Amino acid sequence: MICLINHHPTTQYAHDVVSGKITAGKYVILACKRHLNDLERQGCKDFPYVFEEAKADKVFKFAETHCRHIEDGLTVKQGDPVTLDPFLKFIVGSIFGWVHQDTGMRRFRKAYEQVARKNSKSTTLGVVGLYMFAADGEGGPQVYTAATQRDQAKIVYGASEKMVELDKPLRKRIKIQKSRSVMLHRKNGGRMMPLSRDAKKMDGFNPHCGIIDEYHEHRTSEMYDVLISGMGMRRQPLIFVITTAGFNLSSPCYAEYKYCKKVLEGIYQNDEYFIYIAEMDKDDDINDEGNWIKCNPLLAQTKDGLKYLRGELKIAQDQPDKRRGVYTKNFNKWLDQKEDGFMDMDKWEACGTDDFPDVRGHVCISGIDLSKKIDLTSVGFEIPLMDGRFAVLSHSFIPEETLAKKMQTDNVPYDLWVQQGWITVTPGAVVDYRYVLKYVVDKFEEYKWKGKEVCYDEWSAGLIVQDFSDEGFETVEIKQRITTLSEPTKNFRELVYQKKIIHNNNPVLTWAVSNAVEISDPNENIKLAKNKSTERIDPIVSLINAHVRAVFAEPKVDVSEFAEEDVLNKLWG
Repeated sequence: MICLINHHPTTQYAHDVVSGKITAGKYVILACKRHLNDLERQGCKDFPYVFEEAKADKVFKFAETHCRHIEDGLTVKQGDPVTLDPFLKFIVGSIFGWVHQDTGMRRFRKAYEQVARKNSKSTTLGVVGLYMFAADGEGGPQVYTAATQRDQAKIVYGASEKMVELDKPLRKRIKIQKSRSVMLHRKNGGRMMPLSRDAKKMDGFNPHCGIIDEYHEHRTSEMYDVLISGMGMRRQPLIFVITTAGFNLSSPCYAEYKYCKKVLEGIYQNDEYFIYIAEMDKDDDINDEGNWIKCNPLLAQTKDGLKYLRGELKIAQDQPDKRRGVYTKNFNKWLDQKEDGFMDMDKWEACGTDDFPDVRGHVCISGIDLSKKIDLTSVGFEIPLMDGRFAVLSHSFIPEETLAKKMQTDNVPYDLWVQQGWITVTPGAVVDYRYVLKYVVDKFEEYKWKGKEVCYDEWSAGLIVQDFSDEGFETVEIKQRITTLSEPTKNFRELVYQKKIIHNNNPVLTWAVSNAVEISDPNENIKLAKNKSTERIDPIVSLINAHVRAVFAEPKVDVSEFAEEDVLNKLWG
């Protein structure tokens, strides 16, 4: 590792973090090591990028010369020049300083920054957007700020607009149309504006820079995809995602966050993606104020900032209903479950593997949840292993004619999951149960599974149950009463926490597990439910149906006994 003391601010910050002079979390340290390692290999055959300090300095100078703070802060006054903090110089300097050695075009086409609120996100992006709009040397640059709501998208845009109003040279070059929330550049023909939902219909949509604010609030990747798809003809476009953590682990932001961590860990290689994730480490105590700078690299530097964070944490600890917001917004911590969620999703994720065990020839118990015919229908397979663990698989079905509508109402990428093979589309407006039957029969034949049991809920009784019987399956009705399902549901979760459940990272199943909340009766029996009609839980319900038999059935007891609630209650005491 090279050691460059008192060098360029971008590299100096990286060195100070890696040496421990600046306290930082694991992924900021990895980002800084990446920068220093890249400096060692810059210009090599396999790494055709070089770091040009002058290009980074140009943005720093632009900020200090033309950009003013638009409101008072802890250490600045409205109208003060924007002097970027060291961690921001690392981010901005990296994005604009790294270029291709032959073309001079920027290396990074994408940037992901995750940091707690009140750490100068809007100001920094206002500078970046304004620079790419007014000083990047691009002809006709189009710069868009995007968010779930137009008012949110206007926050970053508004910061840039106010900076223009406070700087005389920029006012001469840029025309502001406040009624339309758009700025037009008189010389380079560019425009800057907040992105509205009809962006796909915009005439001449060709973004040079796309800024996505608070990406964790986006239920789909629609805005992201619109920006990316429009950048194909630009020489050096940039999409900049900035966010705090959130609590929707099925969101596109969480998927992006997980991918970015793997890039920094070296699992994936993506030399065109800049990543800065400021978060506390896994085992850090949130009550230890020395850890707060890891997720608040600016705010936690000052006494007033620490006082503010101290107050927010006390509110979260005194009022549990406030905890989710404080932990995600002020401490940049992804929450691993809903407030009343069934599963700790970190523990569920730890059970996932890309190296799924060979389950051929094992006993397998299947469960089905047919649900409503226009919604998801799911099948689950649970395979007991010799070492006491259980391997689980899941597959779902959706009717073709409702696929597009469900993508809009449920805000999840059903089409991608279909493409990836996790969901089967059946013809027509309702799920064709013949596809479900064939899928289960084919899987048992493919894996040579023994047992041939299918567990179903009482709603599912009918023709498909008889069809399974005709195929040689033992059909077992699982009563959907809370007293019947409580112990199997609790046991399934306990096995997950003990890492005795193995799954193959099926995103549909993971989404369903994250949606599931528990309801209870006065006797502390629990059952799975969901908060919203768009939050499907069918895949995990089908597995719980199978789990009733997989764990609680005794081989010497006739299977029909387990369809009766009173027998189950006796077994569970």
